[in-house]
Amino acid sequence: MNKHVIFWSITVGLGGMLFGLDVAVISGAELAIQKLWHLDSWTHGLAVATALYGTVVGAALGGIPADKFGRKQTLLWIGISFFISSIGAALATDVNLFMLFRFLGGLGIGASSVVAPIYISEIAPPQHRGKLVISFQLNVVLGILLAYISNYLLQGGDDDWRYMLGMVAIPSLLFSFLILFTPETPQFLLLKRNDQAGALKVLTLADPDPEGTLKRILDNAKAQVKKEHLFSKKFFTPLLLSFLFAFFNQMSGINAIIYYAPRIYELTGLGKESALLSTAGIGVANLLFTLLGWYFIDKIGRRILMYIGSVGYIISLGLIAFSFYQESYALVPIYIFLFIASHAIGQGSVIWVFISEIFPNSVRASGMAWGSLTHWLLAALVANFFPILTENFGGTFIFSLFGIMMVCQFFYVMFLMPETKGASLEDIEKQIIIH
Repeated sequence: MNKHVIFWSITVGLGGMLFGLDVAVISGAELAIQKLWHLDSWTHGLAVATALYGTVVGAALGGIPADKFGRKQTLLWIGISFFISSIGAALATDVNLFMLFRFLGGLGIGASSVVAPIYISEIAPPQHRGKLVISFQLNVVLGILLAYISNYLLQGGDDDWRYMLGMVAIPSLLFSFLILFTPETPQFLLLKRNDQAGALKVLTLADPDPEGTLKRILDNAKAQVKKEHLFSKKFFTPLLLSFLFAFFNQMSGINAIIYYAPRIYELTGLGKESALLSTAGIGVANLLFTLLGWYFIDKIGRRILMYIGSVGYIISLGLIAFSFYQESYALVPIYIFLFIASHAIGQGSVIWVFISEIFPNSVRASGMAWGSLTHWLLAALVANFFPILTENFGGTFIFSLFGIMMVCQFFYVMFLMPETKGASLEDIEKQIIIH
């Protein structure tokens, strides 16, 4: 594989590490801030979910600067927003200030989940695109693991949560620095800047057939001479596919477990230290099975991974719900590891690859924003209401509901989801777009 493409993909994928760090680091701080500021269940859930509400806005708007200023410039500002957010949240003196800076970090998460996969999908050759876009997801799970490990190592004082949140500033600076050494994507240079020379220069470094790829992009653009709008009949299929994919991702309960894992473990009888250590085990399982997804996605395809993940979801969530019903929690940590493994090899590996592939060049940024917006809006609602629902209805109800949603996901894969393995972005467009 081309060394330039590998370096650019890894660099942009580091935005996923910031994403994962920022998402998971709150799990070590959420109990501390609840006690420090005497938060009720509603305010506590809101404080935890504030970053996710910011993510909704970032996802909704992330495609705008990506199309106006470029993928590269937008990624640079994402790194800067992560830096400011982590320092501000760590130094917050009240819950309102804390939520303000967490919201800013959420803007970065949402925008990165739109722009980074777009960048990688546009820079990667078709035969390796799945693997390279997963580098973003690999960095997400690596960031989650690092957050869990740092939370465990930094515990032990009244202000330990501040250090947990503040450590995100270090990789934020590294990411921002490395982005300076990445080029803009050929698609943006051609279609938004009309810069054929610049696009050809990038393709010469990255593509074995730069002239042919340049011609294919231009020919595809000529077929779309008029300005196109995302919410039109023509794009109904990718809109529906991306919406349902993102919907099922969050209705698995993944972010409820990522955000509240220590709390869930403590409900099963583990002490705080053991709960944090077991939570680090979630990060390890997440990373290992995402690596499996990375290895297989371009070999066996997106749909097979989704079948595997869906079955694993249904089994693990059923077992967790039954454990809460029986009030027998000894095996819950194992069932959660199975749940995380199922997510990592299925939805976790496929989501950003699939959504970044199914929209054509003309609306890819806004289409990616649509899928990401759906994903993060539901993530915010799940994180916000999980403590309230668990408190009022119990674990049996909430985990059973997640399990039922995963049965629906299985049928979505069976009847609606197309396979995109190995196809060029232009060929995928011909397959699923109504012309």
